[in-house]
Amino acid sequence: MGVYLRHSIKRKDGKTHTYWRLVRSVRRGRKVVQETIANLGELDAQGRAKAKQLLREMTGRTEQRELFEAVETGPETVAVRLDRVRLERGRTFGDVWLGWTLWRALRLDELCQELMPEGREAVPWSTMAAVLVLARLCEPSSELHIAEDWYRRTALEDMLGVPAGVVNDDRLYRALDELLPHKVRLEQHIRKRLGELFSLDYDLLLYDVTSTYFEGQVAGNAQAQRGHSRDHRPDCKQVCIALVVTREGIPLGYEVFAGNRVDVTTVEEIVGTMEARYGMANRIWVMDRGMTSADNVAWLQQTGRRYLIGTSKSELKRFSREIAEARDWKAVREGIEAKLCESPDGTETFILCRSVERREKERAMHGRFAARIEEGLTSLGRRIEHSRAPLDRGPLERQLGRLLGRNSRAAGRYLVRLVEDETLPARLRLEWSARPEWDDWARHSEGCYVLRTNVTDWTSEDLWRTYVQLTEAEAAFRIHKSDLSLRPVWHHKAERAQAHILVCFLAYVLWKTLEQWQKRAGLGNSPRTILEELGRIQSTDVVLPLAENAARELRIRCVVRPDKAQAALLDRLGLRLPERLRSPISPTKM
Repeated sequence: MGVYLRHSIKRKDGKTHTYWRLVRSVRRGRKVVQETIANLGELDAQGRAKAKQLLREMTGRTEQRELFEAVETGPETVAVRLDRVRLERGRTFGDVWLGWTLWRALRLDELCQELMPEGREAVPWSTMAAVLVLARLCEPSSELHIAEDWYRRTALEDMLGVPAGVVNDDRLYRALDELLPHKVRLEQHIRKRLGELFSLDYDLLLYDVTSTYFEGQVAGNAQAQRGHSRDHRPDCKQVCIALVVTREGIPLGYEVFAGNRVDVTTVEEIVGTMEARYGMANRIWVMDRGMTSADNVAWLQQTGRRYLIGTSKSELKRFSREIAEARDWKAVREGIEAKLCESPDGTETFILCRSVERREKERAMHGRFAARIEEGLTSLGRRIEHSRAPLDRGPLERQLGRLLGRNSRAAGRYLVRLVEDETLPARLRLEWSARPEWDDWARHSEGCYVLRTNVTDWTSEDLWRTYVQLTEAEAAFRIHKSDLSLRPVWHHKAERAQAHILVCFLAYVLWKTLEQWQKRAGLGNSPRTILEELGRIQSTDVVLPLAENAARELRIRCVVRPDKAQAALLDRLGLRLPERLRSPISPTKM
């Protein structure tokens, strides 16, 4: 679907104001509707000035330096055959140009040149590393696809000065090997550079773990193991990835663990690694309930670290009285309430939270599972009753176990027994009933959850809002997996798999840099929309046959002028496309 500019005119105080917005067509069922991507306002100078100021900070230049600026040589006039003018060598330009701008803005080109200085290789490894990351950002694919198809379709050949013929899969694989040893230096540089650009606050660190799976047996990778799969692929081996991000979702660092590593066992290692790298400072660690264990909480307390973590559902029972009480609940957002409860020793605060939306969801789930259990119990009871021969208790108990196990969310609601009854042919009778105390507790606890912290000077609203920022870490994993194609991993060598994850991490850094940039330019928070829209801008060769000699031609490599929507995006970002990628080539014989 296309992206368009739409405007509305409003009159206020005798003045006419034109407000612009960027929209795209989206099919919903049988209808095509226009969905607003970003409100551009009046496209005034103030928004453009903010974006240009950020651009100056990112590039370190007073004005944007264009790629391959044409040298002014004065006017030159030649006669051409208009009937034979043609276009050749169309290449996608806008998305890779934007990615290359981001790469240089983060000074990753300079760092990679320092870490991987030029040697006897035909193409510098720092350049090949940029190709890998830009491909992951713009069109995630395998190294083979990059070499055989993607690179030649882009204008990177002009930007990097690397012919398409030398970008092969072997060189890309070797670039992975060269890049991997510098993971820590890259993370440290990124943290410093992003802090300079966006004045980031590192007082709050969000920590979460995900997994990504492999295709194949992966016999040569000791970390590739079967474990709890977040991708719903228990049939595949996997590795676990622990990621630390700031409250804005800016990545600080990551570590890779074996696929069968349990989340709670990673906390001490990750916290220690990050603090050894960046210092302890006065940070608060935010983690979900998968990281919670008595040992982890005790370790965090004993070492003087501040934390805010989720707890398991079983913790709710400890606060049954407080949950049932109507007093002291405070609204922290529409539909969400919270109350604070101190621990008996006063060292911790527990935050009880309840959500209307979550309550309705859990209530519906309980109802669905309860209906399945009752339907299954009724069916099994009828079969036992109508049996004409004695039945074995063992198989029946296993059937009951499977039924309750498949519907565990409501299994505790029922008391189920197989009773000996000599009056029946089956000699057994199924008895079951619902427990009213389970229903009473469900009424109070549905939609509730508990957080715990040793931060004592924050309100319930501050604590809740901080905890829900864990969605930034979850969003980071979602972007890694969907937009940057982290999964599945096709590399079977351990080092290559690690390098693949590093390239995805670097692409995510570019993604978040673009997101922060477009937010400040008033363009929302969808980098993929920006990349796709600018990706439609092409570079091409304009071939001009000379009138004096049909065998002689002028070839000028130009960038296609952006349409109105693309021009608006570039204007808000403070960017100016180069009109020409190189000086006009002198007339030559073809």
